[in-house]
Amino acid sequence: MNMTSIMIKFRPSTVDGKEGGLYFQIIHNRVVRQLNTDYKVFAEEWDAEAESVIVNGNRSNLLLGIQERLAWDVARLEKVVRSLETERRRFTADDVITMFHKLTKESSLFTFMHGVIAQLKQLGKVRTSETYTATLNSFMTFRDEQDVPLDGISSDMMLMYEAYLKTREVRMNTISFYMRNLRAAYNRAVEKGLTAQNYPFRHVYTGVDKTVKRAIPIKAIKALKDLDLATNSALDFARDMFMFSFYTRGMSFVDMAYLKKTDIKNGILTYRRRKTGQELSIKWEKCMAEIIAKYPENKTDFLLPIIKDEGDERRQYDNALHLVNYRLKELSTMLKLQRPLTMYVARHSWASAAKAKNVPLSVISEGMGHDSEATTQIYLASLETSVVDKANKMILGLL
Repeated sequence: MNMTSIMIKFRPSTVDGKEGGLYFQIIHNRVVRQLNTDYKVFAEEWDAEAESVIVNGNRSNLLLGIQERLAWDVARLEKVVRSLETERRRFTADDVITMFHKLTKESSLFTFMHGVIAQLKQLGKVRTSETYTATLNSFMTFRDEQDVPLDGISSDMMLMYEAYLKTREVRMNTISFYMRNLRAAYNRAVEKGLTAQNYPFRHVYTGVDKTVKRAIPIKAIKALKDLDLATNSALDFARDMFMFSFYTRGMSFVDMAYLKKTDIKNGILTYRRRKTGQELSIKWEKCMAEIIAKYPENKTDFLLPIIKDEGDERRQYDNALHLVNYRLKELSTMLKLQRPLTMYVARHSWASAAKAKNVPLSVISEGMGHDSEATTQIYLASLETSVVDKANKMILGLL
């Protein structure tokens, strides 16, 4: 019997300093064939002898994802070879590739979602990859780690998953969040022709409930701004981060963390929202500059003292967000606020203050970098309820 060999090879980029590509070399009957992949690594991240990715540095998550996908691909190629050998017929290296593609098409949900997650990381969409990972982890727990073929995803299965989440007292908005992510991944698979569209999500909840009102009134923000925190630098820093977000039209903390010093040019701060990729420009105001001036200049390229050291930026951001939100809770108590402050409250409060001053919806939407006014409406919907309740009370008072 002729042996089939499968090797992973690295093809360097023709451009200096660019990532090279990985491909499989399949040899059968001394005929060599190449099976290309879309995995890209730098030369120093590839161990040719071990045929594996060298995982280190700030790309470790991305590289682990590629390593994982390579392992799955090799396992699938070996499965193809075994099945062709079992059929005891003559086959070629091309047959191996053809059957590999066919088997990949009969992909499972877990494998497919892992692939989507790795691809999102490669595109730099860390946040989206994290939401997909959280969704997949939840669904895998529900399935007891048992994978499911894409065409095996049914409406009944999704209803069972929804019931499972409800028994664990998961909030409706979180259930909707998981379902929408799963639906997006499933629709990608449908687009790729990996499964027929069976509409498995049509009976489960994928809406958005009005969230608890997160905004605080402008007088509370003024009180926070005027607090004397000279003796407590940790609380002072948390207050500054909250105010900076409010000053910059509710900039999210992740966007603040990744602001570069070079993003300020000719009195304009320009940045790209990490969540949507949309570019926003904000006039650089004195109150923003005063916050920056309070702190020693960041030795990295970043503007704010959130990511202060080279390497593992994501961990520094996560730690800072956790600490700032913890300190904001303390500040809420000091100010006797009804609901705890978080960085997210700054964003809601800006929208709420703008609405209270009758700023048009289209302007608020643009200011916040929302992709549509519908998003802004959901944001503001929770602010509307008290106005509607007052109107109702007035009408009931007429009886």
